[in-house]
Amino acid sequence: MKPTNPVFTGLETTIFETMSRLAREHGAINLGQGFPDVDGPEDVRRVAAEALVDGPNQYPPMMGLPDLRQAVAEANRRFYGLDVDWASEVMVTSGATEALTDCILALVEPGDEVILIEPLYDSYLPIVRRTGGIPVRVRVTPPTWSLDLDALERAFTENTKVILLNNPMNPAGKVFTEAELARIAELCVEHDVYAICDEVYEHLLFDGSVHRPLMSFPGMRERTVRVGSAGKTFSLTGWKIGYVTGAPKLLDPIAKAHQYVTFTTPPNLQKAVAHGLRKDDAYFNSLSAELQAKRDLLAEGLSRLGFGVLPCEGTYFLTCDITPLGLEGRDVDICKRMVTEAGVVAIPVSAFYIADAPTNYIRFCFCKRDEILTEALDRLGTWLRPALAVSNA
Repeated sequence: MKPTNPVFTGLETTIFETMSRLAREHGAINLGQGFPDVDGPEDVRRVAAEALVDGPNQYPPMMGLPDLRQAVAEANRRFYGLDVDWASEVMVTSGATEALTDCILALVEPGDEVILIEPLYDSYLPIVRRTGGIPVRVRVTPPTWSLDLDALERAFTENTKVILLNNPMNPAGKVFTEAELARIAELCVEHDVYAICDEVYEHLLFDGSVHRPLMSFPGMRERTVRVGSAGKTFSLTGWKIGYVTGAPKLLDPIAKAHQYVTFTTPPNLQKAVAHGLRKDDAYFNSLSAELQAKRDLLAEGLSRLGFGVLPCEGTYFLTCDITPLGLEGRDVDICKRMVTEAGVVAIPVSAFYIADAPTNYIRFCFCKRDEILTEALDRLGTWLRPALAVSNA
């Protein structure tokens, strides 16, 4: 038979599905995949439920319900001072991954270079390759996750079309500094490059940090598309509601891609997210404060057990160096052992690299109930106790 598409045919099952399957088989606590274990605000869910019963339940407008698009524009102004026209600069999608796919399909042509910053969310690479784009790698380096600005500058060429920036960054838990963002913006302007900004964790920053979109930097308003996610902002990841903000010239081809990918998104969920985006500041402040407390609970516990805990400035994720534990094997091997022997799931960070990955880091997700995090620490402590006894002897 004729071959299928090699970009997708050659892909292995994602590490997230692999580890989640192992978790189910072994009754393990899943701190791998990034989703909360409690549902989001009841008032938001009730709006969705009532809208489902009351209707209408037919196709909503392809660009999204006007109410949600208006709410997204209001949020851009409220949180970032961005003046956005809801009618021509906002579109609703079926999740942020669809939004990113639409953006890449619309902006990247065969032969275009796309700068990707490792470690990177796993969907970026296959989508770029399927469009014929050429991935160009730049890294943030543990343990500080600093961006090498000289390497970044070398990555820009006359063939660069897009830089894809995830800020705050999964899996690193990094928030890009003002200086790093300013330099990215300068290089985009200098080389006439578009920026696709995956900002789904925009409200999940810690220790008093405040998110600043790349779109707000000089020269970036007309060349940036900004992707947000109700799933992360309202702990409702199963809803798959995303939104794109961008200048009309960019949003037009992105909308054309969207109309042939999913076309629309459930109207009752859109109505509920519009309600959620208009919640008062107390909600957004409490969301980050609660997650910061969970980060601290897990970080302190893992540190006591001997993990090398790296900084986490935002997102759901905590990265740890496993070298101090003295365990044999690479990150993938140790993660699989943790599932079967300790009953706890983590994700090997090497899965977030295109090639030449470090093999001594694993990622834990902390957006879980405190009792689950505590139980996971207890299980890890029991598992590691023999090794800890030897190291302390």
